[in-house]
Amino acid sequence: MPKISVEIPGELLADLDEHVGDDGKFVNRSDAVRASIRKTLDVLDEIDERHGRLIDEAEVHGDDEPAERDE
Repeated sequence: MPKISVEIPGELLADLDEHVGDDGKFVNRSDAVRASIRKTLDVLDEIDERHGRLIDEAEVHGDDEPAERDE
């Protein structure tokens, strides 16, 4: 899994840390950040779909042929 580095304001990091650990929703900061990214991307996909901007899966994965769809 690739690693990235980001700068996060102290207040945001403190808020994140409240949800991490034995009593939190996430086991560690990385887990919390991954979950947040997934949630944000899901919301953006929903918005794009409503506006007809959702990209075909074949384009996303670089496939030469369009994805087969059940009709």
